[in-house]
Amino acid sequence: MISIWGQIQNILEKSLNPGLFKVWISPLAAEVRDDVLRLVAPNEFVAAWVRDRLLDDIVQAATAVLGSAPTVVVDAAPHGAASLSPRAGRADAAASALGAGLDAGAGEAATAGGAQALPVSAAPSPYVAHAAQAVAARSASGAAARAAQLGLPLDMPAPNRTLNWRFSFDSFVVGASNELAYAASRGICRESLSADTLFLSSGPGLGKTHLMQAVGRALCDASNRATPRVEYLTAEEFATRLIAALKAREVDRFKARYRDVDVLLLEDVHFLQGKERMQDEVLATVKALKSRGSRVVLSSSFAPRDLKNLDTQLVSRFCSGFLAHIDKPGFETRRRILCEKARLHQVMLPDNVTDLLADRIRSDVRQIESCLHNLVLKAKLLNRQISMEMAWEVLGHYAQQEVVMDFEGIVRKVCEGFGISPKQLNSRSRKREYVVARNSVFYLARKHTDLSLKEIGDRFSRRHSTVLKGITSIEREMSRETPLGRQVSNTLSLIERNGRITYP
Repeated sequence: MISIWGQIQNILEKSLNPGLFKVWISPLAAEVRDDVLRLVAPNEFVAAWVRDRLLDDIVQAATAVLGSAPTVVVDAAPHGAASLSPRAGRADAAASALGAGLDAGAGEAATAGGAQALPVSAAPSPYVAHAAQAVAARSASGAAARAAQLGLPLDMPAPNRTLNWRFSFDSFVVGASNELAYAASRGICRESLSADTLFLSSGPGLGKTHLMQAVGRALCDASNRATPRVEYLTAEEFATRLIAALKAREVDRFKARYRDVDVLLLEDVHFLQGKERMQDEVLATVKALKSRGSRVVLSSSFAPRDLKNLDTQLVSRFCSGFLAHIDKPGFETRRRILCEKARLHQVMLPDNVTDLLADRIRSDVRQIESCLHNLVLKAKLLNRQISMEMAWEVLGHYAQQEVVMDFEGIVRKVCEGFGISPKQLNSRSRKREYVVARNSVFYLARKHTDLSLKEIGDRFSRRHSTVLKGITSIEREMSRETPLGRQVSNTLSLIERNGRITYP
């Protein structure tokens, strides 16, 4: 005769995603007493996950079996204790499969030879293995320690309840350059956008991150869950955590986390270029999310058509949703951005100063914010009112006069800044200083000219993909604020301040 918990499991197995059932329900042991269903999980991580995300499903299944809704309590097993469900035989088999499969090659669990990544249900659960090993090694302290270690993923931060959203829709200034991206981001929150995938693209400092975080914040605020199912990270962080999961033999936990969300926010997907295994895992994750009706928001410094060395299926997924590009803001938008930021700083910005800054700084929103921030700090430190004279002094560090940079001027100033000749810049040498200088030209040319990536590459007899890779490398170093990144950032700032050509 099937136990009460066995009957409840049968219902859950039919109603839940197979991967969810195997990872989170199978390892649970159960005890029914009066109107209380007590579940015991292998560790606190699993217990917390089940409480936050599966409690309603368990109550419904238990009600169908018991005839009335029980009180469900989910506890973690004491350290070193066994917590086997009635399906212990399955746990033993899963533990054996885990040892044989992942030792043979954990990487293949994610991808192999460009093939699609395995679904969540295709690999054994680390929690099942954990429970089985705890029993088998009850008398061997070393083996028990290893089993306990399997429950601790490497570099796997706590779920999104700890996220600190820095931006919101309320603080985003809408103009002609970004109104489509703003409307699409709002639409995917309200489910009024007739697409479940949104791809945001723009140059640096134009608002991609602001909109991504605004989407996350809006969904978390609107959710009635204690822990909203929203995950936000960069493609590089996704890859780093996947590698850590492979090393720790925690692939199932990784997959369960990122494939069982309502919304996935993935930034800087151009990082995936040339990384086949990571592309396969992202593709499998996106497919899994779309099959369960979840939404995906992606961002990149490049449009999908510009991305190279990327799986065609993944590019197709990127293009299957709504594509929204953000352009550089016009004068009126820049002016309203300054007014909004001044309001947040709680300072009065004279109209003539606002007009001056909006007219002189045109490159990106980040520079506008930085200039205003420095102006406000200077006024506070000197205990003076913001004036045109003070604005001109601060502006001198950002733009001497309104400007245009042409390709030849960029090459000349980069050579001066890095202390190399144009011949060395254009050489095939892989010396670090030449590569960094060349990538800096790619970055500045894309930012300040209308040349396409192919046209920039043609000037150096390089391929389009080389230019894209170089720009990505520079952006990553600067965003990480590594010693090289800070050096490059300072050099490029000097070039942009002093290497400008005035309008005729």
